[in-house]
Amino acid sequence: MRRGTNDALLEEPGRGHGLRDVISHRHLLALIVRKETQVRYRGSIFGWLWSYVKPLVQFLVFYIALGVFLALNKSIDFYAIYILAGITIVTFFNEAFANGTRSLVDNAALIKKIYLPREMFPVSSMLVALVNTIPQIIVVVAIALCFGWQPTLLQIAAIPLGLVLVAVFATGLGMLFGAINVTFRDAQSFVEIIVMCAVWASPVMYHWEMVASKVPEWLFSVYRLNPLTPAVELFHYGIWFPLHPRNAQPLPDLWAYTGWAFVTAVAVLAIGQAVFHRLEGRFAQDL
Repeated sequence: MRRGTNDALLEEPGRGHGLRDVISHRHLLALIVRKETQVRYRGSIFGWLWSYVKPLVQFLVFYIALGVFLALNKSIDFYAIYILAGITIVTFFNEAFANGTRSLVDNAALIKKIYLPREMFPVSSMLVALVNTIPQIIVVVAIALCFGWQPTLLQIAAIPLGLVLVAVFATGLGMLFGAINVTFRDAQSFVEIIVMCAVWASPVMYHWEMVASKVPEWLFSVYRLNPLTPAVELFHYGIWFPLHPRNAQPLPDLWAYTGWAFVTAVAVLAIGQAVFHRLEGRFAQDL
């Protein structure tokens, strides 16, 4: 049979091209992100002001309770800034990962009614988390400026580099566990455990030297291969390290392990996309 001129344009219904479809439907992605960010403070009098108040209150609590009362400033200079910088990037990861895992279930009604790139939901969850993180970064930077922050261009570049690293890593995990969560809702509970442990799996509450002094060298190398560890240290390098605390050094081989972290993050993204693509044919049925 002779093929018509438009046959090449026909595709099997519901067959997508993964993350490429998200890029081609970026106008729809922007609408979803805008809707989710507006819902966050709907009905609130102060609205987005709360996004700046919360990290400021966090800083005051850390400064007084941890830095002064528990005297942690003696072990780590500017401890409140140190911990707030680390918590900022880990909070971004936790929100993007957890919301990405729930995104398909939360949008079940839309998925069952029409076809659109399903990867859009984990990706939009990551972007919403990024939008929610920006005010906290602004607050941390403003506080650091008050304490004499004078970074180099490389140290400033470390901040967006850490954000990109976590964005890729969290999106891959969100797609992977989000696809599994459609059929097995236990995945959501498992993710909650990972999120709970994430803040302790990287040098947020403590300095990396405490880990290096307690574990064998090979285990410390594994610790540094966790993408969250170089991401947290990139934030410390950009925001906290320019304050020149006493006897402090950035994570050994920070840039080398950042490169390996990006390899890991991209691999997780590829695995997440592969599993997502394999399971998405059952999404409407299982939801």
